[in-house]
Amino acid sequence: MKRSTHKFVWLSLLLSLTLVFAACGGSSEPTAAPAPAAPAAATDTPAPAPTDTPAASTAMTTTTATTATTATTATTAMTSTEAMTATAPTTTTSAMTSTSAMTATAPTTATTATTSTAANGGGASVALITKTETNPFFVKMKEGAEKEATAKNIKLLTAAGTFDGDNETQVTAIENMINAGVKGILITANDSKAIVPTIKKARDAGVLVIALDTPLDPADASDALFATDNVKAGVLIGQYAKAALAGKPAKIAMLDGTAGTTVSKQRHDGFLQGFGIKEGDAQIVCAGDTNGDTGKAQPVMENCLTKDPDINVVYTINEPAAFGANTALKAAGKDKDVVVVSVDGGCAGVQGVKDGKIAATSQQYPLKMASLGVDATVDYIASGKKVSGYTDTGVSLIADKAQTGVDSKDTVFGLANCWGK
Repeated sequence: MKRSTHKFVWLSLLLSLTLVFAACGGSSEPTAAPAPAAPAAATDTPAPAPTDTPAASTAMTTTTATTATTATTATTAMTSTEAMTATAPTTTTSAMTSTSAMTATAPTTATTATTSTAANGGGASVALITKTETNPFFVKMKEGAEKEATAKNIKLLTAAGTFDGDNETQVTAIENMINAGVKGILITANDSKAIVPTIKKARDAGVLVIALDTPLDPADASDALFATDNVKAGVLIGQYAKAALAGKPAKIAMLDGTAGTTVSKQRHDGFLQGFGIKEGDAQIVCAGDTNGDTGKAQPVMENCLTKDPDINVVYTINEPAAFGANTALKAAGKDKDVVVVSVDGGCAGVQGVKDGKIAATSQQYPLKMASLGVDATVDYIASGKKVSGYTDTGVSLIADKAQTGVDSKDTVFGLANCWGK
């Protein structure tokens, strides 16, 4: 019995060892089975591998990732550029946003330029050269040209004399415009005769030349003239001044513009015609040139008052000269007793009529002159046909005290149609 018991114990121990050994052998077989799965995971997603690595490994991985990213960026840039070259207007690759925009913009700009130049003759330009750039009349003329040039999609170049009568600066300006390749030149000449040889150079070069406001001498030295009838403007204010005196004897001061200039002579002669007198008439007690400038007109008027304090009519070449005359008259206490007439019709001048500083002014329309000039240049570029002859851009007499037999409009109309400030 005792021996049987020992035999049973040994058999149990042997069986336990066998089970332990089997258990150890069994755990090694399942471990080997997942081995093929690890490479599969690495092939699809390399990024998770570094997740459980130490900090040093992470840093190295980051560097590697950066290198890989740089390479990818370069490849992407190349790919985007190729795609963009083929379809620039529709490429929107985020990595190439600025480059894509710049590359896509270039063809768009070129297309726009081609479209606009098809209408205006290949990127052509027109020039405006005025007597000065300070007189409100010419400021408004420039505004009109700029507005129309923008509307017609043509480039506008501008220049001006430094003072009324400055021919040399205008000569240089025309030569510069010819060299710049303009197709048209719009000019208010400071010296209608002296500028003609330079105008001829422009026309010989195929440039359309249109005189604005001031005709050249001879008139056919330009291709065309767009202007107020300056003689008529003078006639209207001459008629008004005569009627305003109501039969009183006249003592007239003539404040002219610049000696020898066409506009100055035309307005001067028109006034005399409208008043019903000739040059040298005894009723003209004083005359002087003002260059159309307020500062120069005041001392001329002061000298005239010194010569004859009883002056009761003052003709002025333009409204700046009229304001200079008014300052002198007011200082002498005579501003309420004298009929001051002028030409221009700027907003300041019309306001001067309303305020009683000017009795009447002939209003002209510089914006219209300039816009018509730009239009004629665009038409010339498109058709090759040059405009010719004289285009009257209109004139209206502005006065709040209407005179019998003289057609005029009030300052309400004048302010609604004036120019400048």
